[in-house]
Amino acid sequence: MTQTTDFLAPARLGRLELPNHLVMAPLTRNRAEADGTPTDLMVTHYAQRASAGLIVAEGSTPNAVGQTYPDITAIHTDRHTAGWRRVTDAVRAAGGRMFLQLQHGGRVSHPATTGLTPVAPSPVALPETIFTPQGHRQAAVPREMTADDIRATIADFAAAARRAVEAGFEGVEVHSANGMLLHQFLAANTNRRTDGYGGSARRRVRFAAEVTEAVADAIGADRVGIRISPASSVNGVREDDTDGLYAALLDRLKGLDLAYLHLVRSDPATGWYRRIRAGWPGVLIGNPDLTGLSTEEVTRATREMLAAGADLVALGRPFLANPDLVERLRLGAPLNPVRDRYFMYVGGAEGYNDYPALAAQPSSDSMVALEGARVA
Repeated sequence: MTQTTDFLAPARLGRLELPNHLVMAPLTRNRAEADGTPTDLMVTHYAQRASAGLIVAEGSTPNAVGQTYPDITAIHTDRHTAGWRRVTDAVRAAGGRMFLQLQHGGRVSHPATTGLTPVAPSPVALPETIFTPQGHRQAAVPREMTADDIRATIADFAAAARRAVEAGFEGVEVHSANGMLLHQFLAANTNRRTDGYGGSARRRVRFAAEVTEAVADAIGADRVGIRISPASSVNGVREDDTDGLYAALLDRLKGLDLAYLHLVRSDPATGWYRRIRAGWPGVLIGNPDLTGLSTEEVTRATREMLAAGADLVALGRPFLANPDLVERLRLGAPLNPVRDRYFMYVGGAEGYNDYPALAAQPSSDSMVALEGARVA
């Protein structure tokens, strides 16, 4: 892809023509039905944001034991597939394109939510409470995955990818970040295995690599991205050698010709970011760590991300609070603030589908709407 700081210019992602360089990052919002099926609220939510160059829909579990929190989406039954088809149809009708993130929580789960004992690379519990249908509960000690569990989970990811394509997604993003199952295999404190999936960096990256390879085999590598979060401690993970770990992972993956590599909270000033950009031959999606959510801050961070070698820029909360984010950035219009009170665990349209958009043409009415957005 041609490097540019003009993030509103058209871009290309494999076979996809994108109208701009902005990606709506996956955001967990807990608005699905209890069984993981997308709802009418979600159809509206994603269609409202179809002007993004690409939408990566929230993490969806490839099997029942992979569910993290209540009301999280899934993609392992016919009902899930049909529910997601309603979402992709609405987004496509509005001119958009979607990938679906495949996410297995591993130890970030609870029997009160799933009825199942969580699984993980090693029996090391999440060092904090976790939200369940009964409120926050002490995390459960997960069951160490057997060789059969590993094989079955890899197969579940591949099957979920096939379902995603059937549901109308252009592709999928394998979630190997933020302390979820694949990241748990990467991290030294959560992976204490002594078999072929633990120990050295090359063995700890094996599971993430095999999942990604199986998904690529299932639907084609040009439909597959992977998300990583080097040096992240989210959900209690701790990496012992970030540079060596991700060098080993990307060395295993770079020959696949994947659609993209997605870096969480990318800081161009860090050495690991520069080394990953230099060593990754394909499309890189940068996700800037924003210090503020003003038009000026989002514009500055997006341009800096592209100037530092990213091909596309993923934004989360700016898209959440601004269904017409692309237009607001084009006009230099103020952005709606995020209402954190309604971010997760609350359900409903409030703080989800009720963020105001700008009027089609600037007018006195639209200025009133903007003033209301500033104090919302």
